[in-house]
Amino acid sequence: MFFWRQEIGPGRWVAFTNSEAGNLALHVGDQPASVLRRRRRLEAAMGVNEGSLRFMHQTHSATAEIVEDAVPGELISADALISVRGATPLAVMVADCVPVILSTGGGAGGATAVVHAGRQGTLDGVIAATVELLRSRKAQDLLAWIGPAVCGDCYEVPAAMRREVAAVVPAASATTRWGTPGLDLPRAVRAQLEALGVAVQQVSAESSALCTLENGALYSHRRSPAAGRMAGLVWTQ
Repeated sequence: MFFWRQEIGPGRWVAFTNSEAGNLALHVGDQPASVLRRRRRLEAAMGVNEGSLRFMHQTHSATAEIVEDAVPGELISADALISVRGATPLAVMVADCVPVILSTGGGAGGATAVVHAGRQGTLDGVIAATVELLRSRKAQDLLAWIGPAVCGDCYEVPAAMRREVAAVVPAASATTRWGTPGLDLPRAVRAQLEALGVAVQQVSAESSALCTLENGALYSHRRSPAAGRMAGLVWTQ
């Protein structure tokens, strides 16, 4: 069910699911009842209350929202969710875009966040918007985990698109292994986090394991347009 998970402080966990958890998205043509069953099974594996895991309606934007400020049970339209107290379990769904988890250091207390960093969100500054909002709520000593996403060796784009993104985030510029223009969004996200003074933690020593297109145990929209969605997670027990 989990590609990777780690306890980062007493009772605080970060994790990324794989295809064994099944599709967790309601917007890819799957049966809603089946998706909700998988979400409940995931919550049980996480050890959190049923129905407590917060998802968002992801729009490829730079919008970050705080869950404590939202109406309880409301589906938030955003590409980053923040829990100021870190008490609300958070999820971000991906199938090639970059999932990012953020947490204050030093144990189970403090803020947490999840970020959906696709090409447009990375270009528009969703990482900076999230970090700035966290810091405006007194979150300190931020740590980040970058989950599985399509790698720069595999993400082919038109040359004009590469120039557009690289003009804003130079680290995004890449060349595919077959020699065509590409984008390396995980590298771009890492560069943005490090420029903001956020410490990026290692998820896997094998970089190829993190590429959704190359790793058959992960969902990839580029490999299959009908792919499901996996999740990046942060929660406190």
